[in-house]
Amino acid sequence: MTIGTPPAAFVPDLAGLRRNAAATLLRNWRGSATVPTGALYPHQWSWDSAFIAIGLAHLSPRRAFAELTALHGAQWGDGRVPQIVFNPAVPEDAYFPGPPFWRPLPRQGPAAGVSTTGLVQPPVHATAVLAVAERHPGDATDAAVRQLYPRLARFHDYLFSRRRVASGLVGIVHPWESGLDNSPFWDEPLGAAGADLASADLADDITGLRRDLRHADAGHRPTDEDYGRYMGIVAAYRDRGYADDDLLSLPFCTVDPLFCALLAWSEHSLAELARRTGADPGRHTERAQELAYQLHTRLFDPALGCYVALDARTGRPLRKRTVSGLVPLLLPGLPSGRRSALVATLTGPAFGLGSRDVRGVPSYDLTAPDADLHRYWRGPTWMNTNWLLWTALRRQGETRHAERLASDMVRLVADAGFREYFHPVTGEGLGADHFSWTAALLLDVLAREPGGQRWQR
Repeated sequence: MTIGTPPAAFVPDLAGLRRNAAATLLRNWRGSATVPTGALYPHQWSWDSAFIAIGLAHLSPRRAFAELTALHGAQWGDGRVPQIVFNPAVPEDAYFPGPPFWRPLPRQGPAAGVSTTGLVQPPVHATAVLAVAERHPGDATDAAVRQLYPRLARFHDYLFSRRRVASGLVGIVHPWESGLDNSPFWDEPLGAAGADLASADLADDITGLRRDLRHADAGHRPTDEDYGRYMGIVAAYRDRGYADDDLLSLPFCTVDPLFCALLAWSEHSLAELARRTGADPGRHTERAQELAYQLHTRLFDPALGCYVALDARTGRPLRKRTVSGLVPLLLPGLPSGRRSALVATLTGPAFGLGSRDVRGVPSYDLTAPDADLHRYWRGPTWMNTNWLLWTALRRQGETRHAERLASDMVRLVADAGFREYFHPVTGEGLGADHFSWTAALLLDVLAREPGGQRWQR
């Protein structure tokens, strides 16, 4: 791998990319919210909607706020914002695991008649609301912020009060809650959970139940073995009424650096939203600082040059280099030397930013023997994590690296379309097509990069 070789310039059709991105978001709009893509993901996903709203801010602030309002309309009584809100117009067997698998939902669940999962996803929503508000000041925006702020605060309250583990860090109870479903981070705790977790609710043939394999290559998706364990973990949580009173007794409970970093980052956004509504921002700032301190103190691995996950049930660090371990670069006030260490890892052989041989930032260490550059979160490049790192680099003053990453993101879409994810070496489009957050976040990159940017190939 050749690091730092100056790439040749290319001239993308920026107007065409913007037009096609807008068309993708319109194609996936379902009247009150946007699906990630039509056939494969026919419902509303939590963190997808946050990323989608960031892109919609460049097209329609009204629709951006509608997206987030619809999601929070399914908020549970205990404050959690669910991972998936099921569309009642879609047949229950169109997606697996669909609504029947998650039932019964408890009394502290969503409003009557609303079907959701019992899990959460990374909390990017306050940051999305603030992004829309900053771009579109005015009375309508102020009204939307006043409506959404209490719901956003309740979700964060839930996470800080019900998901606390290990010295103030916040835990997740399923790999799906990380947003990076089959990340190599989760191999060890999933293996410890055991194959016997496969749920009794399932028939013997998981392949026959999975709808994703009708729309995507099986070699690009999580394995059937992974799915069996996913279902068993869900069933264990569901069968105790999705209660969070004894997290360490669940078959899976980990601390994810991406989840914690995004929660701390969004607490800073909540503080600004609180100021806009006349509420006290102090508690949000304090919680952001406390969580960031624990994250920096407990999860950074100097030998790997990035943050690692933690198995909360055993206390063992999960020592792998994944893109999740780079996302804390977003946070203000990094400890001395931490920025340079993360940037060195990002631009080194593990992730290859700046190399002519790598496109974007892959989801997993390219030098790892178990990297799989076609399979979901085990190697491919994803637009949402690349957008988070591009945002982080800009915030940290790493302008040259940010511009190169923006070029890679534009190039991937220009060459392969609005795909779910991409091969990090060939640039091949993988997974679903017409993917909403790819379109939305590209709109944000195109809007914020300076005019006359020398796009690089």
